[in-house]
Amino acid sequence: MTIPAGLPASVVVRDVGPRDGLQPEAPIAAEDRALLVDALIAAGVHRIEVAAFVSPKAVPAMAGAADVVAAVPPRPGLVRAALVPNRRGAEDAVAAGIDEVTVTISASEAYNQRNVKMSTAESETEIAGIVALTRDRGTPVDAVISCAFGSPYEGDIAPDEVVALADRLTHAGVTTVTFADTTGMATPRRIDDLVDALAGDTDGVGLHLHDTRGLALANAYAALERGITRFDTSVGGLGGSPFAHGAGGNLATEALVALCDDLGVATGIDLEALIGVAALLGDLVGRDVPSAIAHHGPPRPVRP
Repeated sequence: MTIPAGLPASVVVRDVGPRDGLQPEAPIAAEDRALLVDALIAAGVHRIEVAAFVSPKAVPAMAGAADVVAAVPPRPGLVRAALVPNRRGAEDAVAAGIDEVTVTISASEAYNQRNVKMSTAESETEIAGIVALTRDRGTPVDAVISCAFGSPYEGDIAPDEVVALADRLTHAGVTTVTFADTTGMATPRRIDDLVDALAGDTDGVGLHLHDTRGLALANAYAALERGITRFDTSVGGLGGSPFAHGAGGNLATEALVALCDDLGVATGIDLEALIGVAALLGDLVGRDVPSAIAHHGPPRPVRP
């Protein structure tokens, strides 16, 4: 298959379902969350956000993070990521043997206060401390910038401001930066605006898209056209921030994989196996997942 002009040959997918997908759900046992991670690995997903080292009082669904990590031992080619809100969480994640630390900070001051109970400036200081803590262990740090395409509280946020925050985080030592569409305010035009503010330099840039308004897949395609090759997705399309009113689920992993398969863009993920993982997830949470691909399969010719 010939890849359409301007699109990359391959993309990197980090499935955040075991963390972002499950965090707003009723808690399920750590061993079941590890079962979900193992199923994703079997489907060919090799970058997975497996847990969050947060207070179980704040996010009950993430209790037992160290147990999940212990149940999914390291193996060649597998990157087990964990979200941490502060240095204490980073210490716990590193002690558990995590492969990658994810930190979150918001371009929206109001959202940052609601999400991590700190100002954005305080979060920058905290992230610098996390980088210092993880540097000696050689653990990479991915900074996820929430509300990168607009805030539910302040409205539009200038792309130049978002990129300036990303630059400060890079200078503080984070390994990579991921721009998150926390409440589904992104559009293809806003994706273009952000890439323009990056001066077209998308090397290593990640996107974390939510499907609140049904535009996540269109935004992913727009990002592919602009050279972005790293995406956060969630099997089954579950997820959404509990600290932002109206936040919808993540871009479903199987939706992005189906799109890439159709375009000839390699993901290394077995779509049919992934759809099976979405069915497993539905069983674990006790309801149907929202992903259309999980229910109807990938686009195929209609035969009489």
